[in-house]
Amino acid sequence: MIYLDYAATTPLLPEVLEAMHRAATRFFANASALHTPGHLAMNEIESARTLLAELVGADPSEIIFTSGATESNNTILRTFAGCRIETSPLEHHSIIELKNSLAGTKLPKLYSFMLANNETGDLLDLSTITQKAQSLPAPKTSPLFDPVSDWGKPLVTDRRGAYLHSDLTQALGKIPLDVKRLNLDYATFSAHKIGGPVGVGALYVKKGVPFQPLLVGGNQEGKRRGGTYNTVGIIGFGAALEKLQREQSWRIYDTRIRALRDSLAKRILSDVPGSSLNTDLEKGKSLPNILNASFKAAEGESIQLYLDAEGIVVSTGSACASGDIKPSHVLMAKTGDAEIAHSSIRFSFGLNNTEKDIEKVMSVLPSIIDRLQKISTIEIKEK
Repeated sequence: MIYLDYAATTPLLPEVLEAMHRAATRFFANASALHTPGHLAMNEIESARTLLAELVGADPSEIIFTSGATESNNTILRTFAGCRIETSPLEHHSIIELKNSLAGTKLPKLYSFMLANNETGDLLDLSTITQKAQSLPAPKTSPLFDPVSDWGKPLVTDRRGAYLHSDLTQALGKIPLDVKRLNLDYATFSAHKIGGPVGVGALYVKKGVPFQPLLVGGNQEGKRRGGTYNTVGIIGFGAALEKLQREQSWRIYDTRIRALRDSLAKRILSDVPGSSLNTDLEKGKSLPNILNASFKAAEGESIQLYLDAEGIVVSTGSACASGDIKPSHVLMAKTGDAEIAHSSIRFSFGLNNTEKDIEKVMSVLPSIIDRLQKISTIEIKEK
Protein backbone atom coordinates (compact mmCIF):
# COMPACT_ATOMS: atom_id res chain seq x y z
CA MET A 1 0.00 0.00 0.00
CA ILE A 2 1.14 3.52 -0.86
CA TYR A 3 -0.35 5.85 1.70
CA LEU A 4 -0.80 9.45 0.54
CA ASP A 5 -3.52 10.55 2.95
CA TYR A 6 -1.45 11.83 5.86
CA ALA A 7 -3.50 15.02 6.11
CA ALA A 8 -6.48 12.87 7.10
CA THR A 9 -4.65 10.82 9.71
CA THR A 10 -1.23 9.29 10.23
CA PRO A 11 -0.20 5.77 11.21
CA LEU A 12 0.95 5.43 14.80
CA LEU A 13 4.70 5.91 15.11
CA PRO A 14 6.53 2.89 16.57
CA GLU A 15 7.73 5.13 19.41
CA VAL A 16 4.13 6.13 20.13
CA LEU A 17 2.88 2.55 20.14
CA GLU A 18 5.67 1.56 22.53
CA ALA A 19 4.98 4.51 24.83
CA MET A 20 1.25 3.77 24.93
CA HIS A 21 1.85 0.11 25.69
CA ARG A 22 4.17 1.12 28.53
CA ALA A 23 1.58 3.62 29.76
CA ALA A 24 -1.20 1.03 29.74
CA THR A 25 0.79 -1.25 32.02
CA ARG A 26 2.57 1.29 34.24
CA PHE A 27 0.51 4.50 34.29
CA PHE A 28 -3.04 3.17 34.34
CA ALA A 29 -4.03 4.90 37.60
CA ASN A 30 -6.32 7.93 37.68
CA ALA A 31 -3.98 10.87 37.21
CA SER A 32 -6.14 13.03 39.50
CA ALA A 33 -5.65 10.69 42.48
CA LEU A 34 -3.43 11.60 45.44
CA HIS A 35 -1.70 8.24 45.65
CA THR A 36 1.70 7.45 44.13
CA PRO A 37 0.42 5.70 40.96
CA GLY A 38 -1.74 8.77 40.31
CA HIS A 39 1.23 11.10 40.74
CA LEU A 40 3.30 9.00 38.36
CA ALA A 41 0.57 9.20 35.71
CA MET A 42 0.25 12.97 36.19
CA ASN A 43 4.00 13.40 35.80
CA GLU A 44 3.78 11.79 32.36
CA ILE A 45 0.89 14.07 31.41
CA GLU A 46 2.79 17.15 32.50
CA SER A 47 5.81 16.05 30.48
CA ALA A 48 3.65 15.90 27.35
CA ARG A 49 2.18 19.31 28.19
CA THR A 50 5.65 20.82 28.53
CA LEU A 51 6.77 19.31 25.22
CA LEU A 52 3.88 20.85 23.31
CA ALA A 53 4.37 24.18 25.03
CA GLU A 54 8.05 24.25 24.08
CA LEU A 55 7.29 23.38 20.47
CA VAL A 56 4.77 26.20 19.98
CA GLY A 57 6.27 28.91 22.20
CA ALA A 58 3.68 28.72 24.98
CA ASP A 59 3.80 28.33 28.74
CA PRO A 60 2.78 24.83 29.93
CA SER A 61 -0.03 26.36 31.99
CA GLU A 62 -1.54 27.65 28.72
CA ILE A 63 -1.97 24.14 27.28
CA ILE A 64 -5.23 22.22 27.85
CA PHE A 65 -5.61 18.61 26.69
CA THR A 66 -8.82 17.74 24.84
CA SER A 67 -10.21 14.87 22.78
CA GLY A 68 -9.11 16.43 19.52
CA ALA A 69 -9.32 19.40 17.19
CA THR A 70 -13.10 19.38 16.90
CA GLU A 71 -13.55 19.68 20.66
CA SER A 72 -10.85 22.35 20.84
CA ASN A 73 -12.46 24.41 18.09
CA ASN A 74 -15.92 23.99 19.58
CA THR A 75 -14.68 25.05 23.01
CA ILE A 76 -13.36 28.38 21.78
CA LEU A 77 -16.34 29.22 19.60
CA ARG A 78 -18.77 28.39 22.41
CA THR A 79 -16.76 30.64 24.73
CA PHE A 80 -17.89 33.45 22.44
CA ALA A 81 -21.50 32.29 22.08
CA GLY A 82 -23.73 35.32 21.66
CA CYS A 83 -20.88 37.36 20.20
CA ARG A 84 -20.04 37.94 16.57
CA ILE A 85 -17.45 35.48 15.27
CA GLU A 86 -15.57 36.12 12.02
CA THR A 87 -14.20 33.17 10.02
CA SER A 88 -13.48 32.36 6.38
CA PRO A 89 -15.41 29.94 4.13
CA LEU A 90 -12.22 27.84 3.99
CA GLU A 91 -12.38 26.72 7.62
CA HIS A 92 -12.89 23.22 8.97
CA HIS A 93 -16.50 22.06 9.44
CA SER A 94 -16.07 22.18 13.23
CA ILE A 95 -15.69 25.95 12.88
CA ILE A 96 -18.11 26.77 10.07
CA GLU A 97 -21.07 24.67 11.19
CA LEU A 98 -20.92 25.83 14.80
CA LYS A 99 -20.27 29.46 13.94
CA ASN A 100 -23.38 29.52 11.79
CA SER A 101 -25.48 28.44 14.78
CA LEU A 102 -24.21 31.17 17.13
CA ALA A 103 -25.86 34.57 17.30
CA GLY A 104 -23.65 37.60 16.73
CA THR A 105 -23.39 41.25 17.61
CA LYS A 106 -22.40 44.05 15.27
CA LEU A 107 -18.68 44.03 16.06
CA PRO A 108 -16.73 40.76 16.08
CA LYS A 109 -15.19 39.60 19.33
CA LEU A 110 -13.42 36.57 17.86
CA TYR A 111 -11.58 35.96 14.63
CA SER A 112 -11.02 32.27 13.87
CA PHE A 113 -8.79 31.54 10.86
CA MET A 114 -6.74 28.39 10.26
CA LEU A 115 -3.07 28.91 9.48
CA ALA A 116 -2.86 25.96 7.06
CA ASN A 117 -5.81 24.67 5.08
CA ASN A 118 -6.49 20.96 5.41
CA GLU A 119 -7.60 20.45 1.80
CA THR A 120 -5.22 22.58 -0.25
CA GLY A 121 -2.39 23.13 2.24
CA ASP A 122 -2.52 26.87 1.54
CA LEU A 123 -0.97 29.05 4.25
CA LEU A 124 -2.72 32.17 5.48
CA ASP A 125 -0.82 35.32 6.41
CA LEU A 126 -2.30 35.70 9.89
CA SER A 127 -0.68 39.11 10.30
CA THR A 128 -3.38 40.60 8.07
CA ILE A 129 -6.06 39.14 10.36
CA THR A 130 -4.22 40.41 13.42
CA GLN A 131 -4.08 43.92 12.00
CA LYS A 132 -7.78 43.82 11.23
CA ALA A 133 -8.66 42.53 14.70
CA GLN A 134 -6.50 45.14 16.43
CA SER A 135 -8.11 47.95 14.46
CA LEU A 136 -11.48 47.29 16.06
CA PRO A 137 -12.76 49.03 19.20
CA ALA A 138 -11.79 47.37 22.47
CA PRO A 139 -14.06 44.43 23.40
CA LYS A 140 -16.11 45.03 26.51
CA THR A 141 -16.27 42.63 29.42
CA SER A 142 -19.22 40.31 28.86
CA PRO A 143 -21.31 38.55 31.52
CA LEU A 144 -20.55 35.38 29.56
CA PHE A 145 -16.99 35.55 30.84
CA ASP A 146 -15.57 35.23 34.29
CA PRO A 147 -13.76 38.59 34.81
CA VAL A 148 -10.89 36.72 36.45
CA SER A 149 -8.94 34.15 34.46
CA ASP A 150 -8.04 30.68 35.66
CA TRP A 151 -4.62 32.01 36.51
CA GLY A 152 -5.90 34.72 38.83
CA LYS A 153 -5.22 37.67 36.56
CA PRO A 154 -7.93 40.21 35.57
CA LEU A 155 -8.99 40.24 31.94
CA VAL A 156 -7.42 43.05 29.94
CA THR A 157 -10.53 45.06 29.17
CA ASP A 158 -8.77 48.02 27.56
CA ARG A 159 -7.04 46.03 24.81
CA ARG A 160 -7.88 47.06 21.28
CA GLY A 161 -9.65 44.74 18.93
CA ALA A 162 -11.05 41.24 18.96
CA TYR A 163 -9.49 37.96 20.08
CA LEU A 164 -7.74 35.68 17.60
CA HIS A 165 -7.95 31.87 17.32
CA SER A 166 -6.23 29.67 14.76
CA ASP A 167 -6.59 25.97 14.02
CA LEU A 168 -2.95 24.83 13.77
CA THR A 169 -3.81 21.15 13.37
CA GLN A 170 -2.26 20.70 9.93
CA ALA A 171 0.67 23.02 10.61
CA LEU A 172 2.08 21.30 13.70
CA GLY A 173 5.26 19.44 12.78
CA LYS A 174 5.22 20.66 9.17
CA ILE A 175 6.42 24.23 9.75
CA PRO A 176 7.93 26.01 12.79
CA LEU A 177 5.25 27.49 15.08
CA ASP A 178 5.27 30.21 17.70
CA VAL A 179 1.88 31.24 19.09
CA LYS A 180 3.34 34.43 20.54
CA ARG A 181 4.86 35.57 17.25
CA LEU A 182 1.57 34.75 15.55
CA ASN A 183 -0.20 36.96 18.14
CA LEU A 184 -2.69 34.22 18.93
CA ASP A 185 -5.03 34.14 21.91
CA TYR A 186 -6.13 30.56 21.17
CA ALA A 187 -4.80 27.69 19.04
CA THR A 188 -5.90 24.15 18.24
CA PHE A 189 -3.78 20.98 17.91
CA SER A 190 -4.40 17.27 17.25
CA ALA A 191 -2.24 14.23 17.99
CA HIS A 192 -3.23 11.97 15.11
CA LYS A 193 -1.84 14.36 12.50
CA ILE A 194 1.73 13.85 13.77
CA GLY A 195 1.85 10.10 14.34
CA GLY A 196 0.02 10.17 17.66
CA PRO A 197 -3.26 8.45 18.60
CA VAL A 198 -6.76 9.44 17.56
CA GLY A 199 -8.84 10.94 20.37
CA VAL A 200 -6.30 13.34 21.82
CA GLY A 201 -5.80 17.03 21.09
CA ALA A 202 -4.93 20.25 22.80
CA LEU A 203 -5.81 23.89 23.14
CA TYR A 204 -3.52 26.85 23.65
CA VAL A 205 -5.32 29.47 25.74
CA LYS A 206 -3.33 32.62 26.38
CA LYS A 207 -3.22 33.77 29.98
CA GLY A 208 -5.82 36.39 30.77
CA VAL A 209 -8.18 35.86 27.83
CA PRO A 210 -11.85 34.84 28.10
CA PHE A 211 -12.47 31.12 28.46
CA GLN A 212 -15.47 28.94 29.22
CA PRO A 213 -15.04 25.16 29.64
CA LEU A 214 -17.00 23.02 27.22
CA LEU A 215 -16.93 19.99 29.54
CA VAL A 216 -17.55 20.56 33.25
CA GLY A 217 -17.78 18.24 36.22
CA GLY A 218 -14.27 17.87 37.51
CA ASN A 219 -11.12 19.68 38.56
CA GLN A 220 -9.04 18.34 35.68
CA GLU A 221 -6.98 20.82 33.66
CA GLY A 222 -7.46 23.47 36.31
CA LYS A 223 -11.26 23.17 35.96
CA ARG A 224 -10.89 24.09 32.31
CA ARG A 225 -11.81 20.65 30.90
CA GLY A 226 -13.62 18.13 33.06
CA GLY A 227 -13.34 14.37 32.69
CA THR A 228 -10.91 11.63 33.67
CA TYR A 229 -7.57 12.07 31.96
CA ASN A 230 -6.90 10.02 28.85
CA THR A 231 -3.47 9.22 30.24
CA VAL A 232 -2.49 6.59 27.68
CA GLY A 233 -3.53 8.82 24.79
CA ILE A 234 -1.79 11.89 26.18
CA ILE A 235 1.40 9.90 26.73
CA GLY A 236 1.16 8.77 23.10
CA PHE A 237 0.75 12.39 22.05
CA GLY A 238 3.83 13.23 24.11
CA ALA A 239 5.87 10.50 22.41
CA ALA A 240 4.95 11.90 18.98
CA LEU A 241 5.87 15.41 20.14
CA GLU A 242 9.18 14.19 21.53
CA LYS A 243 10.11 12.61 18.18
CA LEU A 244 8.99 15.73 16.34
CA GLN A 245 11.16 17.90 18.58
CA ARG A 246 14.18 15.58 18.55
CA GLU A 247 14.25 15.18 14.77
CA GLN A 248 12.95 18.69 13.96
CA SER A 249 10.66 17.08 11.43
CA TRP A 250 9.66 20.42 9.90
CA ARG A 251 13.16 20.58 8.37
CA ILE A 252 12.60 17.23 6.65
CA TYR A 253 9.22 18.39 5.37
CA ASP A 254 10.76 21.59 4.05
CA THR A 255 13.35 19.69 2.02
CA ARG A 256 12.73 16.04 1.15
CA ILE A 257 8.93 16.01 1.42
CA ARG A 258 8.54 19.31 -0.43
CA ALA A 259 10.68 17.89 -3.25
CA LEU A 260 8.42 14.82 -3.47
CA ARG A 261 5.28 16.94 -3.52
CA ASP A 262 6.66 19.26 -6.20
CA SER A 263 7.89 16.33 -8.29
CA LEU A 264 4.41 14.80 -8.32
CA ALA A 265 2.85 18.15 -9.19
CA LYS A 266 5.22 18.69 -12.12
CA ARG A 267 4.62 15.23 -13.53
CA ILE A 268 0.84 15.51 -13.19
CA LEU A 269 0.82 18.76 -15.14
CA SER A 270 3.12 17.38 -17.86
CA ASP A 271 1.66 13.89 -18.22
CA VAL A 272 -2.07 14.21 -17.53
CA PRO A 273 -4.23 16.21 -19.98
CA GLY A 274 -6.81 18.45 -18.36
CA SER A 275 -4.97 18.60 -15.04
CA SER A 276 -4.58 21.70 -12.87
CA LEU A 277 -3.38 22.48 -9.36
CA ASN A 278 -5.39 23.92 -6.49
CA THR A 279 -2.30 24.27 -4.29
CA ASP A 280 0.15 27.15 -4.64
CA LEU A 281 3.58 25.49 -4.76
CA GLU A 282 5.54 28.67 -4.07
CA LYS A 283 7.52 28.32 -0.85
CA GLY A 284 5.78 30.10 1.99
CA LYS A 285 2.40 29.88 0.27
CA SER A 286 1.50 26.30 1.26
CA LEU A 287 2.46 23.42 3.51
CA PRO A 288 5.21 21.27 1.96
CA ASN A 289 3.24 18.01 2.15
CA ILE A 290 -0.17 18.70 0.58
CA LEU A 291 -0.99 18.73 -3.12
CA ASN A 292 -4.55 19.26 -4.34
CA ALA A 293 -5.08 18.67 -8.06
CA SER A 294 -8.09 18.63 -10.36
CA PHE A 295 -8.62 16.56 -13.50
CA LYS A 296 -11.09 17.90 -16.01
CA ALA A 297 -13.90 15.50 -16.93
CA ALA A 298 -12.87 12.97 -14.28
CA GLU A 299 -14.90 12.68 -11.09
CA GLY A 300 -12.79 12.81 -7.92
CA GLU A 301 -14.39 9.89 -6.11
CA SER A 302 -13.96 7.69 -9.17
CA ILE A 303 -10.27 8.61 -9.33
CA GLN A 304 -9.95 7.79 -5.64
CA LEU A 305 -11.55 4.37 -6.09
CA TYR A 306 -9.43 3.47 -9.11
CA LEU A 307 -6.26 4.49 -7.25
CA ASP A 308 -7.41 2.51 -4.23
CA ALA A 309 -7.74 -0.58 -6.44
CA GLU A 310 -4.06 -0.08 -7.31
CA GLY A 311 -3.12 0.13 -3.64
CA ILE A 312 -2.74 3.91 -3.59
CA VAL A 313 -4.58 5.76 -0.82
CA VAL A 314 -5.59 9.39 -1.44
CA SER A 315 -8.52 11.65 -0.53
CA THR A 316 -11.05 13.76 -2.38
CA GLY A 317 -10.77 16.46 0.28
CA SER A 318 -11.37 16.59 4.01
CA ALA A 319 -11.77 13.15 5.56
CA CYS A 320 -14.24 14.69 8.02
CA ALA A 321 -16.63 15.26 5.11
CA SER A 322 -16.52 11.72 3.71
CA GLY A 323 -19.94 10.61 2.52
CA ASP A 324 -20.90 14.18 1.63
CA ILE A 325 -21.75 14.31 -2.08
CA LYS A 326 -21.58 18.11 -2.17
CA PRO A 327 -18.44 19.60 -3.73
CA SER A 328 -15.66 20.68 -1.40
CA HIS A 329 -16.67 23.89 0.36
CA VAL A 330 -12.99 24.90 0.38
CA LEU A 331 -12.54 24.58 -3.38
CA MET A 332 -15.92 26.15 -4.05
CA ALA A 333 -14.90 29.14 -1.94
CA LYS A 334 -11.49 29.30 -3.59
CA THR A 335 -12.46 28.73 -7.24
CA GLY A 336 -16.22 29.08 -7.45
CA ASP A 337 -16.14 26.20 -9.94
CA ALA A 338 -18.12 23.07 -9.05
CA GLU A 339 -16.44 21.06 -11.81
CA ILE A 340 -13.00 21.77 -10.37
CA ALA A 341 -14.22 20.92 -6.88
CA HIS A 342 -15.83 17.64 -7.98
CA SER A 343 -12.75 16.55 -9.93
CA SER A 344 -10.20 17.19 -7.20
CA ILE A 345 -7.84 14.79 -5.42
CA ARG A 346 -5.72 15.54 -2.36
CA PHE A 347 -2.32 13.87 -2.15
CA SER A 348 -0.78 14.37 1.29
CA PHE A 349 2.67 13.13 2.20
CA GLY A 350 4.35 11.88 5.35
CA LEU A 351 7.89 11.07 6.38
CA ASN A 352 7.57 7.47 5.15
CA ASN A 353 6.95 8.42 1.52
CA THR A 354 9.69 8.07 -1.09
CA GLU A 355 10.30 8.75 -4.78
CA LYS A 356 9.17 5.17 -5.49
CA ASP A 357 5.68 6.18 -4.37
CA ILE A 358 5.65 8.97 -6.96
CA GLU A 359 6.74 6.50 -9.64
CA LYS A 360 3.92 4.13 -8.70
CA VAL A 361 1.30 6.90 -8.77
CA MET A 362 2.44 8.12 -12.17
CA SER A 363 2.53 4.58 -13.56
CA VAL A 364 -1.24 4.31 -13.15
CA LEU A 365 -2.73 7.81 -12.78
CA PRO A 366 -2.54 8.94 -16.45
CA SER A 367 -4.35 5.82 -17.66
CA ILE A 368 -7.00 6.16 -14.93
CA ILE A 369 -7.71 9.76 -15.90
CA ASP A 370 -7.74 8.87 -19.58
CA ARG A 371 -10.25 6.08 -18.96
CA LEU A 372 -12.57 8.40 -17.05
CA GLN A 373 -12.26 11.23 -19.54
CA LYS A 374 -13.17 8.96 -22.44
CA ILE A 375 -16.55 8.16 -20.89
CA SER A 376 -17.20 11.80 -19.98
CA THR A 377 -19.32 14.18 -22.04
CA ILE A 378 -16.95 17.06 -21.22
CA GLU A 379 -14.50 17.93 -23.98
CA ILE A 380 -10.79 17.83 -23.10
CA LYS A 381 -8.56 20.23 -24.97
CA GLU A 382 -5.05 19.10 -25.75
CA LYS A 383 -2.25 20.98 -24.01
